[in-house]
Amino acid sequence: MKFILLTIISLTGSLAISSCVESKQQPNVLASSKLSLATFAGGCFWCVESDFEKVPGVHNVISGFSGGSIANPSYKQVSAGGTDHVEAVQVYYDSKIISYDDLLQLFWRQINPTDKEGQFVDRGKHYRPVIFYHDKKQKTIAELSKQNLQVSSRFNKPITTEITQFKVFYSAEDYHQDYYKKNPIRYKYYRYNSGRDQYLTKTWGDDLQFNLSKNQPYLKPSDKVLRNKLSSLQYNVTQHDATEQAFKNSYWDEKRQGIYVDIVSGEPLFSSADKYKSGTGWPSFTKPLTTEHIVEKTDYYLLYPRTEIRSKYANSHLGHVFKDGPKPSGLRYCINSAALRFIPVNKLKSAGYDKYLEQFITQ
Repeated sequence: MKFILLTIISLTGSLAISSCVESKQQPNVLASSKLSLATFAGGCFWCVESDFEKVPGVHNVISGFSGGSIANPSYKQVSAGGTDHVEAVQVYYDSKIISYDDLLQLFWRQINPTDKEGQFVDRGKHYRPVIFYHDKKQKTIAELSKQNLQVSSRFNKPITTEITQFKVFYSAEDYHQDYYKKNPIRYKYYRYNSGRDQYLTKTWGDDLQFNLSKNQPYLKPSDKVLRNKLSSLQYNVTQHDATEQAFKNSYWDEKRQGIYVDIVSGEPLFSSADKYKSGTGWPSFTKPLTTEHIVEKTDYYLLYPRTEIRSKYANSHLGHVFKDGPKPSGLRYCINSAALRFIPVNKLKSAGYDKYLEQFITQ
């Protein structure tokens, strides 16, 4: 069915799947990092990759194929049913920020766990949901999570999602990696017509937004709270990657001393000490106040790659970073005012940010 939807889309633009190169086995990048690895299959890997990449603590997600016996399959082979692989993703994550159990909770909220013949509009064994465990600990956690989901009475059918030992993973062609970023219009069209979000909203209701706050010092409220708390502009910028107007926003010409925090979570992001007049009409900074609260991603919304900036815990869209800033960093963090809340120096202590007072006292 994905082919049918993409054929419709291709009437307005070419979709050169045939030009993709063969998939290759994903190398082991864990050896030189402190990241953990999880592997899931939940139907269309575009959607699963997109959802996991927005999760705090997840560093990278790779789309590909797993669970089959043929080495190095291509997308064309898998989609035509010529192999026994499933579309899958590998999730590289920091276990100090997000646990494997939390990833499972997020996984259940992406799929129909009772459908073993496919997922939503996509039918076929290569779209069936599977949890591939990498060790005994993951297996135990996955089995318990599945049992808890079954007894939760949320589903009136058996949970048929497979739990099987991971063997090998092959990354899909480059065209499929970050598809939702490279082809945002086509992806949104496909996702809506797949019926995935409609099913998940109906099934989970207010619980669709899983609370990851227990391991995080800065919390992201539920979507319902955000809609009431934020203005329409703030909501669209932080939640839907919108961009506010230049020279017509709150902080582009703000000259007071203080810090800028995430409007959603309150995590500290930038300081007036690093703010400068860039002439762009948006608040511009040479560096973050706290680098660990900044996450960089690549987006293709303007058809060419840009480095997007998001907050770590709330996953708010903040803006972009460019390499045309002043020395010594040479960087320009171009940020939407709508994603920020300014706290002046005389309010830092009462607002709970007194640890940042020292940089202003010593200036």
